Amino acid sequence: MIVYGRNPVREALRGRRRVRRVWAAVELPWLGEEEVQPVGPAELERLCGSPEHQGVCADVGPYPYSDADELLAAEDALVVCLDEVQDPHNLGAVCRVADSAGAAGVVIPERRSAEVTPAVCKAAAGAVEHLPVARVRNLADWLGRAKGAGTWVYGAAAGAETRYDRPDYSGRVVLVLGSEGRGLRPRVAGACDHLIALPQRGKVKSLNVATAAAALLYGILQSRGRT
Repeated sequence: MIVYGRNPVREALRGRRRVRRVWAAVELPWLGEEEVQPVGPAELERLCGSPEHQGVCADVGPYPYSDADELLAAEDALVVCLDEVQDPHNLGAVCRVADSAGAAGVVIPERRSAEVTPAVCKAAAGAVEHLPVARVRNLADWLGRAKGAGTWVYGAAAGAETRYDRPDYSGRVVLVLGSEGRGLRPRVAGACDHLIALPQRGKVKSLNVATAAAALLYGILQSRGRT
């Protein structure tokens, strides 16, 4: 995988993956000279397939997905699940927010979902190199297992009767957000203990999934007294 952009490459060098090679068209103080191959901007764009390389890209190993069950190890684990979010920029933005909020990780389905790609790494500003991301075969089934392990599952749904600031959010918590356009699938929504909603007072009754994730995650942190 060729990751590109200053933050994604820097975090890859600091993260879990082995970086095989780095190419750069600019001098960056955090790059060691012995590990950089100087190239021009056009060659960088050819290597990574994007003009948004910011002067650097790197050849890294495949993304090391985590075990979803292990994300619930801590008694106060906070895990984000995305139900068939297919836009890589949305996945990356949610991962960036989840890492900033101290979430234990992000869970995504194996099918009909964006996976961790260079575009996701760029949108996440490299957060995926540190934040565990897990893939599960069936999201509703995994939510059921999480509930069986003593986890509270909250699904974000526009128009839900429960305001986002009403639940307790203590203990293990999984926050589930739906896909662009149609939201949570019925079976996934049915696997949640409660459906929660953010207040929307404007004329456009919709929030980007990453924006909703940010509001809800920091609302949970505030509820836990950790802001």
